Amino acid sequence: MLCLRQVRLSALRHYQARTLSSDLLLSQINNCTHEDEVFSLVGKNKARLSEKHVGIALNVLWQLQKKKPLLLRTIDYVRNHSQFLTLCFLAENKVEHMDNEAIVDTLYSILRLSVESHDSLAGVLVTEAWKRLESLSLPALSKFALCLHKQRRHFSPLTGKIAHLVDMKLDSVQDIRILSVLMISISGVISRSFQDRLLQKVEQLLGEEVHFNYAKRIVQFLQLSKLTYPSLLEKCNKIFLKSASHLDLDNISLIFGLYEQLGFDNAEFCLTAKQLLSESIDDYHDPEAFAKLFFVLGPMAGSKVRERLLTTAALIAEGFSSHQALVILKTMQKMKCRHSHLLEKMVSVLHRHLDSYHVLQLVKLTQCLVLLRCHDQELFAKLKMLLLGFLKSSVIPADTAAIIRTLAMLPSSQMEEIIINKATAVLPQCRLQNLSCIATALVKWNHYDKLQWQNTSELHVKLLQKLNDCGFQRLQKARNLNLLLEELTHVNGEWLQEVISEETVAACRRLIDQVTRANVLQLSFFLIKTNHRCPLLLNRIASVTVQNINKIHPLEMYFILYLFSVLNYDPPANEEFFQSCIQHLTSNLSCFETHHLVLLGYILAVAGYFPPALIKTVFDVSFLSRLDAHLEGKYLALMNWKVRSRLMKLNRAVCLECPEFHIPWFHEHYFHRINPLRQHVHRMLAEILGGSHYARVSVLTPYYYEIDFECILDKNKKPLSYVAQNILLDDLRGIHLRHDIKDEDRKALPQGAQRIALEFLDSKAFSKDSRHLKGEPAVKKRHLEILGYRVIQIPHFEWNSMVLSTKPEQLEYLRKREGVVQ
Repeated sequence: MLCLRQVRLSALRHYQARTLSSDLLLSQINNCTHEDEVFSLVGKNKARLSEKHVGIALNVLWQLQKKKPLLLRTIDYVRNHSQFLTLCFLAENKVEHMDNEAIVDTLYSILRLSVESHDSLAGVLVTEAWKRLESLSLPALSKFALCLHKQRRHFSPLTGKIAHLVDMKLDSVQDIRILSVLMISISGVISRSFQDRLLQKVEQLLGEEVHFNYAKRIVQFLQLSKLTYPSLLEKCNKIFLKSASHLDLDNISLIFGLYEQLGFDNAEFCLTAKQLLSESIDDYHDPEAFAKLFFVLGPMAGSKVRERLLTTAALIAEGFSSHQALVILKTMQKMKCRHSHLLEKMVSVLHRHLDSYHVLQLVKLTQCLVLLRCHDQELFAKLKMLLLGFLKSSVIPADTAAIIRTLAMLPSSQMEEIIINKATAVLPQCRLQNLSCIATALVKWNHYDKLQWQNTSELHVKLLQKLNDCGFQRLQKARNLNLLLEELTHVNGEWLQEVISEETVAACRRLIDQVTRANVLQLSFFLIKTNHRCPLLLNRIASVTVQNINKIHPLEMYFILYLFSVLNYDPPANEEFFQSCIQHLTSNLSCFETHHLVLLGYILAVAGYFPPALIKTVFDVSFLSRLDAHLEGKYLALMNWKVRSRLMKLNRAVCLECPEFHIPWFHEHYFHRINPLRQHVHRMLAEILGGSHYARVSVLTPYYYEIDFECILDKNKKPLSYVAQNILLDDLRGIHLRHDIKDEDRKALPQGAQRIALEFLDSKAFSKDSRHLKGEPAVKKRHLEILGYRVIQIPHFEWNSMVLSTKPEQLEYLRKREGVVQ
């Protein structure tokens, strides 16, 4: 008994000493300040390392790297160290003894230390975590999901299993950090309804005090899911603005990239980023950082900063990687920059990197070079060879269509047999946007053949016929409006307008019962794009909008109203529709950026509505100052011009139709030129009226409407000569601040005389499927009548008709429309 007791005491002392020693070792590992200290402890204590020691050691190694600046990290040194390999071997053998958190932490650490996904340790850890999946806590589940995302297991059954668990536990998630990570990780395997539930949960949890990284993940989720969610984007943007001082170039460039893909633009964020980066432009000299700086700052830089960026890019061009070179060229295209020296440098870089691009990068690269007017024939020859190689092996319809379209863009490109064969084979598998790409290419090749006096081949014609048939069949088989509208989002150009437009509208009409709050915006976009005035669809859109008025974001409401305004269409309950929309909009003016408010005011003015709250906001001096500042930061000069043009037109409409607002006229006119049609008609008017001095061409009215022709008839309908009567028409000099212009002009005319405005209307003035006048020419007529004109509008379908094919018939037509007494 005594011997047995001594043995037990000895064993106990040994155990206590081992535990004490182990705890000390754990503490030593945690207190390490350099990787070599960790490796030294591992080397000296291999036999004593438990699963806990191993897990902590790997975690400490990652934490030590994490604290270092990116350029100073020594991940390769750590990963290739013999003691790191020892740790991985021990971890693999002890994985079954690790607790749940240790398994996930260890997997996360080794992946951050660049251990390959196919490494045996990574595989063992993933398998063990999968076995315990349902017992993982939400933080551990979130971290494990992130690990799978880093391993690119976006569509694996395991990711689907995690999505199922998130679905069941969603109500219990109260941490936005955990939720944002899970959303990114499962974005590729969830349904639209699940996406909506996740976004509703985010709306509840996302406050302005959260870390900008969480907001960044939310925006990434929207981009991955191809969702536009204006209210969430606005919330995230506010978080970014509040955290502006903590945003570095990497974060700013990532956010800009996400915004670009989502079609979201915020002037305040642009200005903030511009200011932050302009101040530190000299800090970015290495190619990787400079490429990001160029991507963000280039499109919105002033002339001096722009020149510095272009000069620096040319100086360091030789150091650009293939990806960085593509970023620079894409940004140059966005900037519409044809800097010949920089372009030459980039071409030189591309010759070295061409073989490293995958197919879609090569497609984008070729498009950029064509649009930037590159003239390096050797480079284009290499691109053509590579594209044809990709075309031969391509099995993805979208890739095949993109390659064919890009080949058609190449200088002096011709349609080769391989292209015809590949296109013919892939057509039945193509979605509408793919068919549109191929159709664009065929039209271009057809045009090129005509320029070269070549006959279009029979194969070419048959291919185009087959393509059209495939498009019609796809539309006729469409059973889901959401899927159809998703395809139509990316369909543009002549093929849509000239070939499938009618069939597409017919398909939407057939699926009209599926129009809901969720797709009413996409349907509106489609009808705007096709210029179709389909009463059945428009009435449905109006009805759904009114029923869901409080669920539609104000910015979405703008595009819906734009549809009705531009098509000049009044739904059955017109007043209820517009007033409901206007009330919703004016209650949420703070949701709009300055330029959006101008555009909103304009489309409402075209429809004949002038909400006082909106008009007073837009024409406030402080608002106009902010608008100027925001437009300076805009990416596109075209947007800048569009907003300023709409502001002028809104200013004109308010002065003419709502003088009670006392808004001054403060816009100067735009210059014009006389085109050949106007010259031809002017000669005929001179013949009808008795001389060229009886008619004026390209006249600017008060408030600077430009009309094609103007003449004056006295009370007996006889023409009056401008010279003889000394009638002043363009008596506006400079900027007017008065509202009595109409009276001034009338005083200049003899009693009973009236000005006649003769306007020629081309096809753009009418809806595609009818002879119904669109909103802008209708409001112009309304305003000219307010100014005292009798307006005669001559539609293109009358003037260009067979009935008016000869000059005598045209003269008689004009004489009758003018109502001139000879």
